[in-house]
Amino acid sequence: MEGTLVTVSLAVLSLLLSIVCGLLGAFAKLSQSRKVRRIGNLYTTFVRSVPDLVLMMLIFYGGQKLVNDFGLMTGLWSYVDVNQFVAGVVTLGVIFGGYMAETFRGAILAIPRGQLEAAMSVGMSSRQVFQLVTWPQMVRYALPSFTNNWLVLVKSTALVSVIGLHDLVWNAFSAGRSTHKLFTFMIAVLLIYLVITAISDVALRRVDRKYSAGVRRA
Repeated sequence: MEGTLVTVSLAVLSLLLSIVCGLLGAFAKLSQSRKVRRIGNLYTTFVRSVPDLVLMMLIFYGGQKLVNDFGLMTGLWSYVDVNQFVAGVVTLGVIFGGYMAETFRGAILAIPRGQLEAAMSVGMSSRQVFQLVTWPQMVRYALPSFTNNWLVLVKSTALVSVIGLHDLVWNAFSAGRSTHKLFTFMIAVLLIYLVITAISDVALRRVDRKYSAGVRRA
C-alpha cells in the first residue's frame, strides 16, 4: 500500500511539474524572440533525445555531486543528500515537460487566429484572452495527446526504483525476491497499474466532456 501511494504521489507531482515546464516550453517556442525560441527548441530536443533512465541517473548522481561541489567551493553548505523522490519528480517532470510543450504548442496553433483577433478587438486584455479564449480551447485540443503523455508518465515511474526509491515496483521486487514469489508480486503490480490507468482514463474523459460541451463532432 505504501509503495502504491509513493508511486501515485510521484506521478501526480511529476505531472504538475511537467505541465509547468510544458507551458513555459510552448510559449518559448511560440515567442517572437529568436533567442527564446532557440531555448525552447533546445529544451524539447534535449529531453526527447536522452533516454529517461540516463537522465535520471545523471540528475540523481551527477546533480548531487555538482550541488555538493558547489557548496564546498562557496562554503554555503557541507553536504546535501539528494532525495530519490525529489530526483524522480524533477527528472520525470522535466522529461515529460518536453513532450507537453509540443502538445500545448500544437493545441495553441490549432485555435483559429480570428478568434484571438476578435477577442483583442473588443478590448480584452492579454490575460482575459488567455483565460477565456486560449485556455479552454487549448485544453480541448491538447487532451488526447495529454492523456497519452500522462499514461506513459505513470508507467515511467517504475524507472525510479532503479535509484532506490521504495515505490510500487521496488517493494514488489524486494518482497518477491525474499519470498521466491516474484511472478505473483509482479502480477499484483500489473493489476495496480491497470487500476491507476483505468481511473485516469475515466477522469480525463470527464474533463474532455466538460471542455467539449457544445462542440459539434464530425
